[in-house]
Amino acid sequence: MSDYKYMSGFGSHFSTEDPRCPNALPEGQNTPQKCAYGLYAEQLSGTAFTAPRHENARTWFYRINPSAKHQPFQAYETAGKHLSHNWDEQKPNPNQMRWKPFDIPSGNEPVNFVQGLHTVCGAGDARCRHGLAVHVYLCNTSMENTAFYNSDGDFLIVPQEGVLDITTEFGKIKVSPNEICVIPQGIRFSVNVTGPTRGYILEVYDNHFNLPDLGPIGANGLANPRDFVTPVAWFEDRQVEDFQVVSKFQGHLFAAKQNHSCFDVVAWHGNYVPYKYDLSKFNVINSVSFDHCDPSIFTVLTCPSAKYGTAIADFVIFPPRWSVQEHTFRPPYYHRNCMSEFMGLILGRYEAKAEGFMPGGATLHSMMTPHGPDNKCFEGASNAKLQPERVAEGTQAFMFESSLSMAVTKWGEETCQKLDAKYYECWQALKNNFKLNN
Repeated sequence: MSDYKYMSGFGSHFSTEDPRCPNALPEGQNTPQKCAYGLYAEQLSGTAFTAPRHENARTWFYRINPSAKHQPFQAYETAGKHLSHNWDEQKPNPNQMRWKPFDIPSGNEPVNFVQGLHTVCGAGDARCRHGLAVHVYLCNTSMENTAFYNSDGDFLIVPQEGVLDITTEFGKIKVSPNEICVIPQGIRFSVNVTGPTRGYILEVYDNHFNLPDLGPIGANGLANPRDFVTPVAWFEDRQVEDFQVVSKFQGHLFAAKQNHSCFDVVAWHGNYVPYKYDLSKFNVINSVSFDHCDPSIFTVLTCPSAKYGTAIADFVIFPPRWSVQEHTFRPPYYHRNCMSEFMGLILGRYEAKAEGFMPGGATLHSMMTPHGPDNKCFEGASNAKLQPERVAEGTQAFMFESSLSMAVTKWGEETCQKLDAKYYECWQALKNNFKLNN
């Protein structure tokens, strides 16, 4: 039996039960008077009850213990010191920013996924359900008898180093570098790792991630819905003296003790699910004539805002592809933007920067802050022989783009000590090539 179910489209309805308990899913109704195997019925709602049918998201669990069976939540003191939602702790900084690879804790300092969450930048307010945050996770050990869930929004997780072996209430998901995983708001999960592990997280408060509309592209292209997979039901009936559930609530962490594992869902059905996607399956749409298409053609997932055509956040990738434009400067053009652009590098070397932007690092180009290729890239691309060529082979860069103006945290600007103060120098060698009588 496969460990995953393929999605025929976002909003797909799934029905799955652990094969150890056949017929655990009730027929004809969601809450029978008595569930099979003595299970409890519990609904997880990802949208308002009254959301339009095509947007309504919920899942029914049939579980051994209801989620409400826990001790009171208390402040979680052993984690969260680098998790922030205070966008005013630093003065605004409009400069181009580049971070060297973020440090992973040494093996002498055990740090799990939750303890290793560090906020780099963000905007908005989780209490008002509007905004986003960008985090990195830096860890080296597994979560023992601990589950985590985010009350504030969805997590889009981008592994860069190390494999994430994730157990969710829905089943298990294994996510490797060059794959992504989305854990929607409220879903409980635990992360096992083997050795040094690092990656990026895009958190959105407003809405859930969707596939972008394809418009004139037509029915096919970009990310195919059938390539997204969600786990099948798997449960453990395990009594644990001090199992803890950690909640991220209004930007702070809280923990509640209980005497059993929360991964005790025997069967479930619905359309509110965690899922993963292999970035190598992205179908690139690119120019075959002239000029340079906008980076929106590389959008994998989008979290739309209330303003049509404008996103709270887009997840964009720059994968290996063919470049065949005629009489065209092929790298990304010089640019000032009404959006904020946070970029990370999973592997390889980004095409528009010859040096300095490394896997495990990041850049932030804020609203209307100019950016573009460095001098070496400009000179090479301006004089290159124009012929079909592979671009970004062996590379995977990505971008979290937002319509909100993001502020950098104190950890991101100072504490991490990875901000490259010399980033601006990569453009200083660009020459004045102007000739009046060209």
